[in-house]
Amino acid sequence: MVDKENTKPFLTGHSCATDPRAAAAEIKDAVVGPDTRLVLFFCSSNFDLGVLEKEIQRLFTGMEVVGCTTAGEIGPAGFREHSLVGISFSKNAASAVTGRIDGLRSLTIAKGQAFIEHLLGQQEDQMQDMSPDNSFAFLMVDGLSLKEETVAHVVQTGLGSIPLIGGSAGDGMRFSSTCVYHNGRFHTDSAVLLLIKTPLPFKVFKTQHFIPGEERLVATEVDTEKRIVMEINGRPAAIEYARATGFDERHLSPTCFAASPVVVLMDGTNYVRSIQKVNADNSLTFYCAIDEGLVFRVAHGENIEKNITQTLEDLQRTLGPLQLILVCDCILRKLEVLRDGKQERVEEIMRRHNLAGFNTYGEQFRGIHVNQTLTGVAFGTTVKGTDD
Repeated sequence: MVDKENTKPFLTGHSCATDPRAAAAEIKDAVVGPDTRLVLFFCSSNFDLGVLEKEIQRLFTGMEVVGCTTAGEIGPAGFREHSLVGISFSKNAASAVTGRIDGLRSLTIAKGQAFIEHLLGQQEDQMQDMSPDNSFAFLMVDGLSLKEETVAHVVQTGLGSIPLIGGSAGDGMRFSSTCVYHNGRFHTDSAVLLLIKTPLPFKVFKTQHFIPGEERLVATEVDTEKRIVMEINGRPAAIEYARATGFDERHLSPTCFAASPVVVLMDGTNYVRSIQKVNADNSLTFYCAIDEGLVFRVAHGENIEKNITQTLEDLQRTLGPLQLILVCDCILRKLEVLRDGKQERVEEIMRRHNLAGFNTYGEQFRGIHVNQTLTGVAFGTTVKGTDD
């Protein structure tokens, strides 16, 4: 049974029922308490989304509910597919304002700025004195929109010093249709933004575990709008990537891309630029923007289990006992964990530190769209300004 005492700021639930009605009912039972104000959910796109949205409308009447489809769900049941994860915030844990940007594929900077200005105007009425010490923003965005860079940049610019984190919705690696949920409906070509103010200690974070090699690779022919690299170093991109990594060019797969991503250096920091798939013409489609002339290096991973453990232990030292860590974890990290046979150990670490969230097609951190990271926000225990 889930503890639903009024003093519990967060409740989490994880349903592995394949029927959307049963899954929604299980999540409602797990996460709705007497003072629930906000519910987040992350769901497999294998569900009948029309049925699921109607059940969520019916079961969660009077609550703010937002969510998205995933490339995998993370919750008390561990790493799962075709499941539903829910997280609720009590009225004492957070105040929130939500908004949605539609038409991402035709998004302009001016339209994005107007959206964030409107949302910030709403928060002035509902949440006073927001600051980086008590507030953050959480973004869920259509993972096939190809507009995450623009959305993240515009939103973070509008927020100023209030930190932004988020993830790109997935569809189980089918790359067909990804959705966000807001105002009782699933939406494509859209993004949902939450502005959250909390009295609890918290910290936004990002971690990755890759070290770049020495060889420089140059994207010499690129379709920037579609994130497709046709040539690297003047050769077909997949063939040159295979040469640089030692993989068989005939058998390149997401598991290969998870093991050996490419990284770019920006402002002294290495950022992963993950490959989504190899195409019939030996071009490579990426999860994020790639410009012609961009220089990158193939990276190799350090121990991902050690990286996760150290990150979470550092958060606990900073915040004390962790009540919840809301996470956006790249699907390629999950594939690496599965490939290396570390699923059970990583799941145990995540349960011990109260992680819940989803596997993504990319992550957003402080205005930058990134790949192959674990990004999130951790909540500690002591309420600021109290002796609790």
